[in-house]
Amino acid sequence: QVQLVESGGGEVQAEDSLRLSCTASGSTFDGYAVSWFRQVPGREREFVAAVRWSGGGTWYADSVKGRFSISRDRAAGAVTLQLNRLKPEDTAVYYCGVGRPIASTVATTGAYYYWGQGTQVTVSS
Repeated sequence: QVQLVESGGGEVQAEDSLRLSCTASGSTFDGYAVSWFRQVPGREREFVAAVRWSGGGTWYADSVKGRFSISRDRAAGAVTLQLNRLKPEDTAVYYCGVGRPIASTVATTGAYYYWGQGTQVTVSS
């Protein structure tokens, strides 16, 4: 069992930045891919970005390419998501997920076994 803890959400203005962090309590990310998804009420959970902990390969949703960056902090045992040039449409609860997807499933929620509790990101115009 992997327990995930997200942190770093908040309320910001458009064009501001935030940094989200995901850590595994009592475990490590070895052998897993770590993803970020986001969800707004009434809509399905949407893929944002993912990284393979061991190999470092990354994937991004088209809507965040060039603005968001996912990275591994090996010293801290964390995966961070840097959110730059935020837009009001980025407002959502952001969730960290861990699993072993293949390339064709990296953007699907079903590929991830464990999820955090989510952290709210609110961007005002």
